[in-house]
Amino acid sequence: MTAPISVCVFCGARNGGRPSYTDAARATGQMIAANGWRLVYGAGDVGLMGEVARGAEGGVSLGVIPEHLLPREKGKRDLTQFIITDNMHARKKVMYMNSDVIVVLPGGAGSLDEFFEVLTWRQIGLHSKPIFLLNIDGYWNPLIALLDHVVAEEFADPSVLEFVSVVPDVASLETALANGL
Repeated sequence: MTAPISVCVFCGARNGGRPSYTDAARATGQMIAANGWRLVYGAGDVGLMGEVARGAEGGVSLGVIPEHLLPREKGKRDLTQFIITDNMHARKKVMYMNSDVIVVLPGGAGSLDEFFEVLTWRQIGLHSKPIFLLNIDGYWNPLIALLDHVVAEEFADPSVLEFVSVVPDVASLETALANGL
């Protein structure tokens, strides 16, 4: 794969309990814009989503939000492209279809849903896009342990672990993306 041009970022609509999550979200947006890549994200102007988008200001961005979340996530309108979908499933599909790589920052149930959907699609051969977990301060360690457990208990082939790359910080993510992994 050549260097990705569209980076889909899944992350929380809240900031979480550590300033490092907010810092990493903003730095991720800045990194995407600085490399001339397009940010594809959930269009929210709250939480880590808003931080990623503010970090990417001045760059190319695509925000996708379902109509029912506009009041809650305060859709960020100063984006290159802004798409309103009918529902969450359509949101994820539009984000996925418009990206070359998926990056998952800290987040809650929604971020987990997004992660597991793209991981499942990869597992069953629907795509070969790289999936990265940005493991700020070990946030994703319990998820990584769960994936190991799923494989150990033989509910997934060990190859599922190869579909996810874990990076500890934004600099490592940038290196991986720039190297076309």
